[in-house]
Amino acid sequence: MSEANRKPPQENPLTNILVNVLVPIMALTMMSDSPETLELLRQQGVDVKETKPWHLGPVKALIIALALPVCYGLWFFFRHRKLNFFSVVGLTSVLLTGGLTLYLWQEDGSVRSNAPTLFGIKEGSIPLILGLAIFVSHWTKTPLLRTFLYSPQIFDIGKIESIVEERQSGEGYRKLLFVCTALFSASFLISTLANFFLAQHFLGDIDFNDKLEARRQYNNGVGKLTFWGFIAIGVPILVILMFVMWHLVRGLKRITGLGTEEILLPR
Repeated sequence: MSEANRKPPQENPLTNILVNVLVPIMALTMMSDSPETLELLRQQGVDVKETKPWHLGPVKALIIALALPVCYGLWFFFRHRKLNFFSVVGLTSVLLTGGLTLYLWQEDGSVRSNAPTLFGIKEGSIPLILGLAIFVSHWTKTPLLRTFLYSPQIFDIGKIESIVEERQSGEGYRKLLFVCTALFSASFLISTLANFFLAQHFLGDIDFNDKLEARRQYNNGVGKLTFWGFIAIGVPILVILMFVMWHLVRGLKRITGLGTEEILLPR
């Protein structure tokens, strides 16, 4: 069986996102409160939430948040002998969030005043790296367009490339894939800008003069930013993804002369 026809391991994208991104970020957001800091706030007369069993402090929260994508990534690697792209992204995101929080939270309970700018850069860096990786991977043996969109699980790539070769349409085929790659990577650049300005919005009102209150406001801001950040990434990607899919299918039909049902694998 040719490499084009060999199907990669079946994966659920939602499971990937849940295990490698959502749950680790939730762990960081919910577990990073330190019981000692909360008690100190109470002694200062600040009305704070009750200490919960899952309030472990930033270091332990970071370790737990890292454990899930690490274990999943190792399991995937030993089973399929390849890196899981989502695990790498999840680990990077958690490391950046946790490491940045450890830097921004000072020993006296205060938060550094440059938190909005640094967190905005961090939030924007993930989709920026993804967008650049997708674009650059077009010239590699494993273009990421085939991971996200032009997948052997969806398209009959073996049949498509066989007909492209027969009709000597390789130049048009390569141009089509390049345009789709460029459009798809552009959606991540939009998310980069959206995430940066969201960080300024949700973290920009922290009262840095109140050392203890600032940390509580920081936690609340990061929680809101996490939720809206996924929307800022998901919405433009979904809209552009639908357009890219339509453009890809139309282009493949034109190049190969096949119908939609012949281009796509039966579900």
